[in-house]
Amino acid sequence: MASRGGDSRLNRWGWSWRVSLTARILAVNVIALALLAGSLFYIDSYRKELLAERFRLAASEVEITSHALEERSRKQRRALMMQIGSGLQLRLRLYDEDGELEEDSFDLVEPSYVFVDPASESTLQKAARLLDRGMDFLIGAPPIPAYADPDGPSANNWPELAEALETGTSAIGLRLAPDRTPVIIAAAPVGEDGESLLITRNARDITQNVRDARQTLAIIVGAALVISILLSLFLARTIVEPLRKLVRAAVRVRLGRDREVVVPRLPERGDEIGLLARAISDMTAALRERIDAVESFAADVAHELKNPLTSLRSAVETLGRVEDPALRRQLLDIAAQDVRRIDFLVTEIADASRIDAELSRARFEPVDMLRLIMALVAERDQRGVNGTCKLVVGREGGADMTVAGSPPRLERVFHNLIDNAVSFSPPGASILIALSREGDRVLVSVSDEGPGIPADAREKIFERFHSLRPASEEFGTHSGLGLAIARTIVEAHFGRLTAGARADGREGARLIVSLPAWEGEI
Repeated sequence: MASRGGDSRLNRWGWSWRVSLTARILAVNVIALALLAGSLFYIDSYRKELLAERFRLAASEVEITSHALEERSRKQRRALMMQIGSGLQLRLRLYDEDGELEEDSFDLVEPSYVFVDPASESTLQKAARLLDRGMDFLIGAPPIPAYADPDGPSANNWPELAEALETGTSAIGLRLAPDRTPVIIAAAPVGEDGESLLITRNARDITQNVRDARQTLAIIVGAALVISILLSLFLARTIVEPLRKLVRAAVRVRLGRDREVVVPRLPERGDEIGLLARAISDMTAALRERIDAVESFAADVAHELKNPLTSLRSAVETLGRVEDPALRRQLLDIAAQDVRRIDFLVTEIADASRIDAELSRARFEPVDMLRLIMALVAERDQRGVNGTCKLVVGREGGADMTVAGSPPRLERVFHNLIDNAVSFSPPGASILIALSREGDRVLVSVSDEGPGIPADAREKIFERFHSLRPASEEFGTHSGLGLAIARTIVEAHFGRLTAGARADGREGARLIVSLPAWEGEI
């Protein structure tokens, strides 16, 4: 089993890249909302703050009331307990020094609050109460005992009273009513004779406030979740759908089942998806052109090799039946010439077939074209490959003639151009190599004194195996690939190779190489 670090299907965090892009977009947005939904748990802190505030209020109320009852008569105490109980919605119980109930505000006046019977509540309230239990369970809230009125009137049934009498100050307790609303209990001693006061309040508003806050937050999270999902689906659609179209088109191109597969270019999109679509479309078009060129090249190679092979086979087959020594020597000469032509063609074809790959790996460097041309001319003169023709180098102006390129390949270009000019020029002719600078381009032209090139043939001469050669040229000395190779190299250097008439109006052809001038960067 592959380890996580070596499994290409997992990213650095261990997530699988096999999960669809739509699912990942939804997951990212939903996770963020899930974190927001987690804030529901912090409602508990809101509830605790409300309870703490009510505890402080209850402590103040019981202490103030106990002091108010201390020096009053029984009648005054009853009136005060009724007034406070009704006004503040409290239940007040006053116990004597023996812990027996003296007064109960609910017996003196109509009760200020009544516990709600859960059985009488609506389904919505029952669901809210069930949700309260669920939230308490999830956050691990400590259990709160249920409120129940004591069986007897003794103060011993209230631990808050015992604590208040023992400490001499107020004591606070909490219970839950039958409908799970908080019942706040506060106790305090009354005077120094052992009397005590117990106050209870059913703080139903705390539960309602917490539920309202939770409901509001839940609505916000729910609405945000719906909007996020819709936006995520929209975003996924704008990203995934065009990518799927590109994938389907790419698969059809790879399978080759449809020669005219149209890769969508998405011109209306200016984002990265649109750039990717247009890049894939252009790449597919370039690939088709390359395939067509390879097919055409293969057909041309087969055609060019077939002629010398046919001649060679005919000579070899005839050689065995010929007795005349002179005719046999003639046939052997033909066979040798065909072998040389085949060897020359194979060499040129091999060079032409690998030139693109070599140029794709070549590192361009600054090349001084004047120096390169001068060295090339000197080398050709030394080898004597120009025949009786004379090479003349001219330079217009003193501008820098440096370009970015591969020196060996640029040399190959001008060897081919000069070879072409020599083959078309009459004996003793001058071949002019002129260098000039036009703006940000360096121009190098090769002009001969041959018959020139008709206007309608100036593009055809750059086709592979172009066969329009001088009548005086020995058969098989040129492959028809020289100018095609030269143009391929020039275009790989971001230049242009064109053909035209001589600039001085004289008879002859002029081949012009235009290359970008060196700008100090490759």
